[in-house]
Amino acid sequence: MTSDSALPGGGAAPEVLALAKVVAKLRAEVVGLEGLASTTAVLERAKGVLMAQEGLSEDAAYETLLRRANRRERTLMEECWITLGRIPSRPASPPGPAAQACPPPAPGLTGLSAFGPDGHPAGFRRGGSRPILARLADGLAGAHDPDDVAELLRSSLGDPVGVDGVMIYAVAPAGSLELAGHAGVGEELAAQWRHVPPLSGLAALEAIDGGQPLWLEDPARDGIRYHLIGDPPERWPTRAWLPVPGHRPVTAAIGFFRTRQAPFDADTRTLLLRAVRLCAAPLRHLGRQPDPDEPGEVEAVQRILDALSGTAILLTPLRSATGEVEDYRIDAAAPASVDVAGRRGKELVGRRILETYPTVAGTALWEGYLDTLTTGTVYEGEPFTYEEVTAGVPRHSSYSVRATRLGDRLIVSWVRHDSSEREVRRLDDMQRLGNLGWAGWHLATDTITWSEQVYAVFGRDPALGPIGLEELPRHVVPDDLPGLGAAVRRLLRDGTALDQPFRVTTTEGVRHLRLVAEAQSDADGTPVEVHGFFQDVTAQRDAELALHESERAVLVERGMLQAERTLAARLQHALLPIPEQSLELAGLCIDVAYVPSESGVNVGGDWYSAIELPDKSALFVVGDVAGHGLDAVATMAQLRFTTKGMTITGSALPDVLSRLNTLLLHTASDTYGATATMIMGRYQPWDRRLTWVRAGHLPPLLIRGGEARFLPLPTGSLLGAGFDSVYTQDVLDLEPGDHLVLYTDGLVEEPGEELDAGLARLAATALRFLEEGRGETLARTLAAQRQGHRDDICALDIHVPDDPS
Repeated sequence: MTSDSALPGGGAAPEVLALAKVVAKLRAEVVGLEGLASTTAVLERAKGVLMAQEGLSEDAAYETLLRRANRRERTLMEECWITLGRIPSRPASPPGPAAQACPPPAPGLTGLSAFGPDGHPAGFRRGGSRPILARLADGLAGAHDPDDVAELLRSSLGDPVGVDGVMIYAVAPAGSLELAGHAGVGEELAAQWRHVPPLSGLAALEAIDGGQPLWLEDPARDGIRYHLIGDPPERWPTRAWLPVPGHRPVTAAIGFFRTRQAPFDADTRTLLLRAVRLCAAPLRHLGRQPDPDEPGEVEAVQRILDALSGTAILLTPLRSATGEVEDYRIDAAAPASVDVAGRRGKELVGRRILETYPTVAGTALWEGYLDTLTTGTVYEGEPFTYEEVTAGVPRHSSYSVRATRLGDRLIVSWVRHDSSEREVRRLDDMQRLGNLGWAGWHLATDTITWSEQVYAVFGRDPALGPIGLEELPRHVVPDDLPGLGAAVRRLLRDGTALDQPFRVTTTEGVRHLRLVAEAQSDADGTPVEVHGFFQDVTAQRDAELALHESERAVLVERGMLQAERTLAARLQHALLPIPEQSLELAGLCIDVAYVPSESGVNVGGDWYSAIELPDKSALFVVGDVAGHGLDAVATMAQLRFTTKGMTITGSALPDVLSRLNTLLLHTASDTYGATATMIMGRYQPWDRRLTWVRAGHLPPLLIRGGEARFLPLPTGSLLGAGFDSVYTQDVLDLEPGDHLVLYTDGLVEEPGEELDAGLARLAATALRFLEEGRGETLARTLAAQRQGHRDDICALDIHVPDDPS
């Protein structure tokens, strides 16, 4: 850029002045970054104090600080320090990590002694929640990671409300849960629950998805619906999962664990909700550098510029320690904004003026920016010429610039006057990107014009000159000559436009080209001029061939999958025959149903077993292997036959599950780690007693006396989950007329529906079928009414006949 305006600094050249300013800016940047972290911590701490004292949200606390600073003519940092100075004094705590920001629980107030006789936390009742939240906000300013936040919550809330453990979960991109921070739960348990797949029955995931807190206060009831964390889970009789508020969707939740078996009263719930809201901002900011302009004016301006059709940018002045403007940063840009180098829209955002356009320093434009920023006067400069050297070649462009002040920033727009050169560059770029070139043939003068890109398309040396239409057939692959020759003859004879693909041989091999051309005729209708373009479509043709190969591969893969499904189905039918009518076993009537899924191409791993044991007792099993296909069928067969073998030899049912769990863990491969759920019962006809166990399976449904209920579940995690799984058994005495239904999850689960709704629907439907007299085929009737199911269904109805008397 050139200008006749005087330069400060003894007449130094603009380039030298720009270089000096950039060096000064880089030296000051390190100091600025160091100060940014400290000032951000002060700001976050002051926001936290207002959130705790006045019950404000994070954004409202920030706006309150700004409003007070402007009203009292202070800087934002001054208002933050004054706000922090109003915190009530307390005894100084020794230096240490963020976890020590709150005092430890007082002696004698741990466990049950921390609660008053009415069940309310004693310290919380006496002092109220504000001191607790104020200490929490103070400590959060020094938190470095989610573990610090968890420990701070545990230590702050342990004495007042009896919180013994804290776990902070975040949703991973795949939908699973990742343990971000924890305190008071132990490293071994934290490692066990560090990564949790997106299973149903996870309280933390339900709180995140629903955006509502979950208060778990009945371990027996909660254990049926949720997978409870703990070994044993009864270690924490009461627990709460609270979603971390913020931008939708919610992506984190905090769990509070208590050893006291008492409900969360209203004051405690309010305190925990406010504490989680207080932690929302620190949890979002941990691990990333804060943005001082977020949210605020820049985002609002960018949204406005996005709607503009012209050129406009937002400049933020970058000042030195003395307040002088050293440079400007582009913080927002309209989509149509283009600079001399062709950078457009968002490509300009973040660039600095003196780094990107160094010759602007010291010009009338630079002084106009400063005058507008100081006085608010609109700057409208005379057209000027800007020079930029690109790849060693100087380029000159003429601009008119307009600048207006917006707060402490500038809105700048401009008009470029040398549009013809710009259009030429755009045309060259379009030819290069489209791999095509323009060509013209003047038939009367025998003049041929090619653009540079046509030579690249043909792989031809420009020194050889262009190829005439009559010479073109000599460069074409012989098989394509008839079609191209006929098209050219029609063009030259009748003026018929052509769009013809053909191939040419070059030094780099055969290329696929496309010729699009039309003729201009004289008054007699004779073609005198031809113009059009050649395009290299070799890459497109290669992509089409690759697509055809891919389609053939997909067809082959589909055939293989169908063959695998057929084989798996035949194996399943051979290994798991389904009777067409009810069975009689050990004095019981057994109805069996198996219905494959109505979607997908693979066979599932649902299975059952109903056999008589050597002592005339009966064994009933229903299982569900994770996954589909041959692997699931193979695992199903392995479990089914191993279960029969161990129970026939007299093994106790918990021992059978333990050995099956070990079997799956030791037979897992690197690519396939099998897991399965299972429920198993042994029935003794002489006393009508059913002893049963389960491994992560859904509860059996007992229908007795016109009522339906689900049995409480004994301990037992799914098979293949871990070597330390423990299994216990339960006993049920059956009575005449009883129906006991064992089933897999395909009978109850619906996408997007809570499991409780599916279980309630099963109980109501089974009762209705019995009232309608369809008890003999209850399992098959229940399975048949599930239309459009996405998973296999296996159901087993065990019916105790009525006494003949």
